[in-house]
Amino acid sequence: MFTLVTPQQFLRQARKFLRKHPDLKPHLAQALSDLQQDLFQPHLKLHPLTGKLTGCHAVSIIYSYRITLTLIISHQEIVFLDIGSHDEVYR
Repeated sequence: MFTLVTPQQFLRQARKFLRKHPDLKPHLAQALSDLQQDLFQPHLKLHPLTGKLTGCHAVSIIYSYRITLTLIISHQEIVFLDIGSHDEVYR
């Protein structure tokens, strides 16, 4: 089981995201729960990022929306970085 780390910046972004998309709240809650249990569940579509986001990973909430994160395997931690649409998180 992984520990979820949510920095203040991510929490602000998540609140703003959920104000715009309140219908995605159950999807986000499910994705966070699934991440904590097992990150490698196929529906999360965990994948490493390249370019300026090298060293980070992303998971899907639904097809159009993503969460970028850093995995710290040695400490069993997941540190959230950003949430938003495909274009917003990969900017």
